[in-house]
Amino acid sequence: MTLEELIARINELSRKSRTPEGLTQAETEERQRLRQDYLARFRASMKAELDNTVIVYPDGSRHPLRKQ
Repeated sequence: MTLEELIARINELSRKSRTPEGLTQAETEERQRLRQDYLARFRASMKAELDNTVIVYPDGSRHPLRKQ
């Protein structure tokens, strides 16, 4: 499932949860699973972005970000 499809399905389930019929137990579990998948993808993307980020100082030297 692509990220766009994942987000679309999460949004669809979110909209349905606000309707009078609500979500079934299976849909609630699916929504939770999809949210966890989305968060895992987001965290991995953010980590990759930060791992490839460098600080450029005025003297031209470059240093990667350090974990603290």
